[in-house]
Amino acid sequence: MTNDVHYQAPGRTTRLFNRLVAGLTGAGISVWGSRVLEVPGRRSGLPRRTPVNLLTVDGQDYLVAPRGEAEWVRNVRANDGRLVLILGKRREERRAAELLDVDKPAVLRPYLKRWKFEVGAFFEGVSADSTDAELIAAGPRHPVFALG
Repeated sequence: MTNDVHYQAPGRTTRLFNRLVAGLTGAGISVWGSRVLEVPGRRSGLPRRTPVNLLTVDGQDYLVAPRGEAEWVRNVRANDGRLVLILGKRREERRAAELLDVDKPAVLRPYLKRWKFEVGAFFEGVSADSTDAELIAAGPRHPVFALG
């Protein structure tokens, strides 16, 4: 891992909000597309869970890491893209494939349009109205996964 890895750790308010969203999602109530992502920890092998926003664009599901190289991103990579999305008692086994930066604008634009209020601060001036070039430039700081 290099020193230029981008990650913005959640603050106290965000951690509380994430617990609330995870609780509602675990009870079967999706908050704007929320799911609980479950993936084995890359060191412990124990299941790790975190709330995520599931985005569907043209029938394809995506996960975006607005904060950057989060633990869930590293765990999904280490688990060869295998993960589980949970909504209530429903568990979906999925396979994630990471997008190249050049392919991210088609996903980042609708993601930012839908969740700007929640994640806009992590994109440092990039918005749904940004050019493709601006979104591509932001791409390395925000992993995006297509789900199969």
